[in-house]
Amino acid sequence: MADDMVNVDAGTGTGTGSGTGTGTAAGVRDGDAVSRFVERFAAQLTEAGMQRMAARVFAQLLASDGGAMTSAELGEALRISPAAVSGAVSYLTQVNMVSREREPGSRRDRYVLHNELWYETFTRRDQVLTLWEKTLREGAAALGTDSPAGARVAETAAFFEFMQGEMLGLMDRWRTHKATIGLG
Repeated sequence: MADDMVNVDAGTGTGTGSGTGTGTAAGVRDGDAVSRFVERFAAQLTEAGMQRMAARVFAQLLASDGGAMTSAELGEALRISPAAVSGAVSYLTQVNMVSREREPGSRRDRYVLHNELWYETFTRRDQVLTLWEKTLREGAAALGTDSPAGARVAETAAFFEFMQGEMLGLMDRWRTHKATIGLG
């Protein structure tokens, strides 16, 4: 059982043992419970369409107190190769879910979750919806809105237009709600 627990340095919030980067200032955290959470959430992200290894790396970063880990820390925590970490981080960087930062005085990179990650992700999705809506409207016009295919494409464009309008209001409501529940 002791090998499954993580001892924490209260000053840095980092731990030693099987749960590197997942410690709490409160003292000890169950490394097995953290690993189960990471794997369960990663599996759910994978089912939703994210690449498996990227989902595992993302979930591990999310579970780390600092929201940042080195490649070696990620590899150790997830028991994966440096190449697997590199591929996952490359994907996560490409979709703007993490960024790469250089450790001061070191040549090692740290992979960092973005602040307000979900807000930024949904805001970027809004940009994608704008592009899709425009393309769909052009497609509906080319197909003719009186045809079954044109009507279907026009309805899809209208759906994305609706989603965009709702997304802006939703994000504003989230910021207001977040302030009321003490999350900053």
